[in-house]
Amino acid sequence: MAVQEVRIVEVGPRDGLQNEAAEIPTEVKVHYIDLLTAAGFGWIEVTSFVHPRAVPRMADADAVFRSIHKKPGVRYVALVPNPRGLDRALGAGVTYLALFVAATESFSRANINRAIDQSLDDARAVVEQARPRGMNVRAYISVVFGCPYEGPVAVAQVRRVAERVFELGVDEVVLGDTIGVATPSDVSRVMDDLLQLAPVERWGLHFHDTRGIAVANVMAGLDLGLTKFDSSAGGLGGCPFAGPGAAGNLATEDLLYLLDGLHIRHGVDLDGVMAASRYIVNAIGHPLTSKVFQAGGRPRTITAPSPSPSGRGLIKG
Repeated sequence: MAVQEVRIVEVGPRDGLQNEAAEIPTEVKVHYIDLLTAAGFGWIEVTSFVHPRAVPRMADADAVFRSIHKKPGVRYVALVPNPRGLDRALGAGVTYLALFVAATESFSRANINRAIDQSLDDARAVVEQARPRGMNVRAYISVVFGCPYEGPVAVAQVRRVAERVFELGVDEVVLGDTIGVATPSDVSRVMDDLLQLAPVERWGLHFHDTRGIAVANVMAGLDLGLTKFDSSAGGLGGCPFAGPGAAGNLATEDLLYLLDGLHIRHGVDLDGVMAASRYIVNAIGHPLTSKVFQAGGRPRTITAPSPSPSGRGLIKG
């Protein structure tokens, strides 16, 4: 059955801003998130409660989460790496959590200075505290399709990690193409195996557009029946630990344009996302990568020029 509706998780405020060189004031982050709320997202990843030395751009997580205008029914998600981060998140009023592990040992140690087993222990401690409180937990697995240190990642390795993550009791697992190396055939190959582990509604996809085919990878996911996708307004951000060339998430505007063309419901207003992107671009100080944003959004008709007196014109295309 063809996909009729999808859920988009907007990750610009967290995965987008965490790697920016510019210092983004707290009040700017808050207004940015409020604009995204106004655009109609049902899920927004707001910030991460990590140690400020690890990700300095997220040092104001507590203030940001407390200050945003929370719309009823919207899930405001915070990423937490361990019980210490959970304590801060609980103090700020977080009820939707994200946690993360890696598919390779090398990336796990480079990213958080923890082995996979140790990161899973941290994740277990978070889930054990979150579950009795009725909190929703989604878990990311990084570098599913390729690792900057180990190269291609075997599906069997991803499956082993995913099995252990599901055993923790998380609601869903999100597969991350952290360095943007996946192709549609990779998506199909990996998911053909993993869908034997858990049904399609338990999986999400998080693509980076490093090589320009994140939208094609979404198409591959849709063909398999997946309905949960992460994206970042304007294509902002990327992973600060993934090495050269890794920056650039799937742009929300590009994803929306694709979904609208396929007549797939998502509940998000493209013009509202464009407004949020126009706002944040002034704070980050560099252009955004979204092709739809650069093109000005949806196509608009323009007034045809008057014929030239000579009857000749410049023929293009």
